[in-house]
Amino acid sequence: MSLPHDIPISALHYYLTAPYPCSYLPDLQARSQVATPEFLIDKAMYSKLVRHGFRRSGTHTYRPRCDNCRACVPLRIPVQQFRPTRSQRRAWTQHAGLAASAHPLQFRAEHYALYQRYQHGRHGEGEMADDSRSTYRSFLLQSHVDTVLVEFREQGILRMVSVIDVLNDGLSSVYTFFDPDLPQTSFGIYNVLWQIDLCQRLGLTYLYPGYWIRDCRKMAYKIRFQPAEGRIDGQWQRLADLKGNP
Repeated sequence: MSLPHDIPISALHYYLTAPYPCSYLPDLQARSQVATPEFLIDKAMYSKLVRHGFRRSGTHTYRPRCDNCRACVPLRIPVQQFRPTRSQRRAWTQHAGLAASAHPLQFRAEHYALYQRYQHGRHGEGEMADDSRSTYRSFLLQSHVDTVLVEFREQGILRMVSVIDVLNDGLSSVYTFFDPDLPQTSFGIYNVLWQIDLCQRLGLTYLYPGYWIRDCRKMAYKIRFQPAEGRIDGQWQRLADLKGNP
């Protein structure tokens, strides 16, 4: 069933989850605002929701609505204005041998094995470290919007996988995982640069890399891709790289 593209986000229903342990800041409780019904959230609707700070996990579309915390800041990069730093240019050159190819969302044992290695190597104490096949499928391989899976191989060897949503005004990074065992690599930085470059080549305006959390090391790096805009108090505002990155 095709839906008219002018449906406002106010046509959806929203509910708050019960509090749960925050995945990013220790000793805090988090809550999420979830948008329903899922069948109304197609590419056009999801594009609007992302502009209002929403993200998705599988078929669930949400944004943080914590009782006493506003640390999660939706981030976007105006790709036509982006200028890489010296360290980002080095990462781009370092991984120039990676060959990217796009694929539909489908389960592949090779992808899942890399995902498990990544979780154990980079997030061994997190709840995702022991994700089952069914959890992996529901997280990354279920989507009601326009989603693509991108493989990155080096001399035929799988090094990295990205799941990316295609929006009306840009690309939205869903999740990326890569080989955690190779020393002195910059796969994460290269991947963001690759997505920025893809946006530029497609004539899109923004890359939405997810939430920026200043006090979470694993999320703080995102602001180093400048210029960056954060959605604060309902408005997109220009944010500076607080630490700098020569």
